Amino acid sequence: MQSSSSTHASSRFGKVYLIGAGPGAADLITVRGARLLAQAEVVLHDALVTEEMLALCPQALKIAVGKRCGKLSTAQQFINKQLIDNAQKYALVVRLKGGDPMLFGRADEELRALESHGIEVEVVPGITAALAAAASAQQPLTKRGAARSVAFFTSSTAPGESDQVEIPSCDTLVQYMGGREATATARRLLAQGRAAATPVVVVENCSRDNQHILRLRLDHLEAGLKQCEGPVLVMIGEALATRAEQPVDAGVATTIHAKNVA
Repeated sequence: MQSSSSTHASSRFGKVYLIGAGPGAADLITVRGARLLAQAEVVLHDALVTEEMLALCPQALKIAVGKRCGKLSTAQQFINKQLIDNAQKYALVVRLKGGDPMLFGRADEELRALESHGIEVEVVPGITAALAAAASAQQPLTKRGAARSVAFFTSSTAPGESDQVEIPSCDTLVQYMGGREATATARRLLAQGRAAATPVVVVENCSRDNQHILRLRLDHLEAGLKQCEGPVLVMIGEALATRAEQPVDAGVATTIHAKNVA
């Protein structure tokens, strides 16, 4: 049974939706997510959310609360406060996150902040970058006889935490925010005994007009990904091997060959 104090707290606030924007393309958001965006009074959005996506909520006040590696970004505590403050002003608040809110999206911190104030919150899932990248490259992450397990990981850590994150032991590895960590990841996997010829697929700016796909080997990944400037996802494993009948270019992708990696 809900206490009277909890009911009173909820009545002072609107409802907050944590919505996954998907990998980038505006038409890859869920129908439910798009419908709620069209109803939102205020939208707090990530840096990676595109202008085409924001065009789905022309009626809403838009607040940029982006967090980008290596660039000026909004502190998480400030984002939490913005969510709480806006829930006091508006009935329908959207926190629009790239990909899926529940995967590398700091959803735990935002849920805790909202719940501590008795604010009603709902999570609307989105297509996470790993699945969108696999679709763009037309490379399944699992493959009968070669890959029965998949792990998503990142080397990005919270302030004060060690950056020596253990790489999971799985058939297929997908590293989020892996561009700057490519060399270290390759060296660690090679030291662990992964074959030098292990296939690697790198997707930059997944699902966007400027998407690029890079296909190379694990030992070539050791040279780094210096030419990649947009958000990068790195997929590693035997399931990523190019099929004999596979077209050179998959979907809207532009394939960059390993000789350009330096």
